[in-house]
Amino acid sequence: MIKDEQPLKPEPLVEGVDYYLENGYMVFTAHFLLKRGQCCGSGCRHCPYRVKKEKK
Repeated sequence: MIKDEQPLKPEPLVEGVDYYLENGYMVFTAHFLLKRGQCCGSGCRHCPYRVKKEKK
């Protein structure tokens, strides 16, 4: 790290933009998941990185 450089602080989450509440759980939106930059492998409902399974 450069001497005068400050560590990055995470941006606060915005309800309705980054997530919404459903039955007491936070559900992350595709907008938030794209900002995160990679798939976490947890099977998130709105994951823009995973390929959806085709119905037979």
